[in-house]
Amino acid sequence: MSNSDTPAVPVWTLSTAETSSIPAVADEGALTPERLAELRTALASFSSVPLVTLEAHPLPKRRSRATGLPLDALSPLAQELSRLVAANAKNVSAVAQVAESGEVLYRMLVPAKVAAQLGKGLVKPMASKAIANGVYGTMVDAATNVAVAKATLVPVEKAAAGTPAAGTAAGGIAAGAAFTVAAPLVLMAIAVAASAYADQQRQKAIEHIADLLEKLNDDKLEQERSELDGCRDAIDKATALLLDRGKVGASLGLDSAVHAISTATQKAARRVQKWEDALGAIVNNRVEVPDLEAAFRGISKEGGEFRTHVELAALAIALKRRVVVLQGVEAGQSDPDNPFENFVRSLRADHQRIDELETRVDNVLLRLSTLELRPPQGRIDKVMTRGQVDGLLGTSYRLRALGEGVAAAAPTAEVVIEIEKHSDGTLLVLPAHTP
Repeated sequence: MSNSDTPAVPVWTLSTAETSSIPAVADEGALTPERLAELRTALASFSSVPLVTLEAHPLPKRRSRATGLPLDALSPLAQELSRLVAANAKNVSAVAQVAESGEVLYRMLVPAKVAAQLGKGLVKPMASKAIANGVYGTMVDAATNVAVAKATLVPVEKAAAGTPAAGTAAGGIAAGAAFTVAAPLVLMAIAVAASAYADQQRQKAIEHIADLLEKLNDDKLEQERSELDGCRDAIDKATALLLDRGKVGASLGLDSAVHAISTATQKAARRVQKWEDALGAIVNNRVEVPDLEAAFRGISKEGGEFRTHVELAALAIALKRRVVVLQGVEAGQSDPDNPFENFVRSLRADHQRIDELETRVDNVLLRLSTLELRPPQGRIDKVMTRGQVDGLLGTSYRLRALGEGVAAAAPTAEVVIEIEKHSDGTLLVLPAHTP
């Protein structure tokens, strides 16, 4: 394949503030994906301000609007992306092609150091099924989904060093490395992607709870689910309003939604405390099924009340994360000259409490998955019936399965944010995920 057949993909290095602590970069012309990854790590390590890279690929295939958060063509994020492209289109041919294209897949890569500043809650450090739809170094045909060419990554330097278009953030050169200051773009992209991820987790929890409640037929738990899921409308409206830089008023119902979510997280915390106490009373990690059932109702059955309580906790945590992102955006927009730092500060403080609750739930599930079930007293020297053996094995298998959905502890990984730009100017921001 000739070089002329290789698509050129422009890459911007975006900063949230002016800085002089960026290492010199000797690369000229195109970069390989591997060299770009090395460069990204170096920039994150030596820079005093958060730096991310933004790639603009041809869009291989549109995904369903339900997979992310859609934004209008006039939304601030859409406008910031358009300004960035317009400011570079005259100087870089690859950017000019992006400007002429109606379908673009923007991919923002947030290094691990920067992602760590945002708290664990942005994404969980575990593999994402969504990555199968991504394209990093390889372009994919939209019809066949087969790789057709390698991408050439072109650093956008000339435009970053020159005078930006009116209305866009200032650009500059520091220590030989070109970068563009684009705090609003970075802030909004991270906020929308984090919100989309949290909503994805909310939807999963709702689906699980619905399945469980069909078997339980428990009105009280159904009411808990309804109260939590009823907060979605207020959160969705507040998200749209804040991302349009409006003010959140009482008429949206966000205050009542926040109260309901806070109440749900408190219920979850109390339940977790009871579970922790019950596990603390188990000796030698061995327990009989009746004793286990007394502390974790329905755990020996398919579904059960305990499993529903776990999913309700997951739902409350997911909704709380969306609220925290909204509050972070609001704090950041209250100080336009320094938005990213305010956003990070707000996220870090609130996420710590959410993370602690989520970690406690995960630890309970992991501990339960390691328990050894023993036969009822008096049955050790007697033959158990086939039904009793099957029941004991079934409960044991269900306990082991509790630990399968828990993400293993890992250092904060690089975060990928994908943004689809469609021909009508609208955007679809996909949930943030790890590579």
